[in-house]
Amino acid sequence: MPESIIILIFLSLCLGTGVWLIFLWAARKGEFDDTEGPKYRMLADDDPPASKSRNPTNHDHESPHD
Repeated sequence: MPESIIILIFLSLCLGTGVWLIFLWAARKGEFDDTEGPKYRMLADDDPPASKSRNPTNHDHESPHD
């Protein structure tokens, strides 16, 4: 029983250290520099107008098949 607790404590410390190192790496790479920009960038993004196809995809007006 005590061996399993020691193993679990060791694994949790390793996992916590790994997450902390990944966070430090991301912070140094600039991942958290601009947290406000992306939410406003999607509002300013203009999509190209949808092209009108010759074959309509709405099949409501077709006659039923036999």
